[in-house]
Amino acid sequence: MVQIQKPGEQHKQPVLPRPWYRSRRATVLVGVTCALLATLGTLSALPDGGRHPDSVDAARSSAPVSVAPTGTAVPPGSPTPTGPAPGSPTPGTTSSVSASGSAPPARGAAPTGGRNAAPDTGVPLAWTADSQVWALGCGHDYVVAKPPAQVPPPPTEQDAGPWATAQGAVHGRETNVEISVQGRSSTAVVLTALRVRVAGRATPASGTVYAMDQGCGGSLTKRYFAVDLDKDRPVAHSVAGNDAGAPIPAVSLPYRVSNKDPEVLLVTARTERCDCNWYLELDWSSQARSGTVRVDDHGRPFRTSGIKGLPRYWYGSDGGERRWVPATD
Repeated sequence: MVQIQKPGEQHKQPVLPRPWYRSRRATVLVGVTCALLATLGTLSALPDGGRHPDSVDAARSSAPVSVAPTGTAVPPGSPTPTGPAPGSPTPGTTSSVSASGSAPPARGAAPTGGRNAAPDTGVPLAWTADSQVWALGCGHDYVVAKPPAQVPPPPTEQDAGPWATAQGAVHGRETNVEISVQGRSSTAVVLTALRVRVAGRATPASGTVYAMDQGCGGSLTKRYFAVDLDKDRPVAHSVAGNDAGAPIPAVSLPYRVSNKDPEVLLVTARTERCDCNWYLELDWSSQARSGTVRVDDHGRPFRTSGIKGLPRYWYGSDGGERRWVPATD
């Protein structure tokens, strides 16, 4: 059929009906959108925010646990008591490391007692040992594997350590060890025993003996522990001292020390027949605890060697010149 358009009339396109499947798809999309919005609104209203149960469990396992006054753990989400539990840290504070050096319990952990600090497991005493001590402050022998021309003049007692180290010197015949013992607090520490341990024996060291004195004497003799290293089982025997004729009582163990009441122990070990390596063991007891500390020369045993049969020199004048000269005794 042919339509003739009259003058002045606009051409109109015929309106075709919309396919049925397009209107149905739009209806389905609108319905799905409404269902999603309704689901999201329902999930947001849940207490856990709609998270998956697995994520809820993970969050609960990483969350801190509150502590009830009775010491039982209360999981997150349960009503917690008003105010902190007795002995628990105040929120916002930081716990410090305990005196024993162990870290404090993690925040939220159930307390094991009234305090979070662990018991102190350290040794309750401190000690120092000086093996460069001369008899009466002036007399001592060293064995050095060098001829006299290569050995410098003798030092003073306070400089004996560096001198002996530089020369590779070994204590000759006798070693005096001065041990200063002090408690770390006002609590008394009882020194219960002092033992001698020989770590090794060998034939006496070879070399030349150098005397640090020309002979000296004094009116004060300290009390000390005498040790005979030539014995199969050396024992430290307490010996009394002397002050211008007045006896100084020997140290009698057990003996109490504290941070305000230190004690100085002098041990004199002698040998004629061996090159001995040895150390000391000091037993202590304090507040139902006890232990033993090893006393040695900065982690190494003390060393004492016999000097019988070795040439011996002292530092004196020979023809107006100061040098090492043979000893006549």
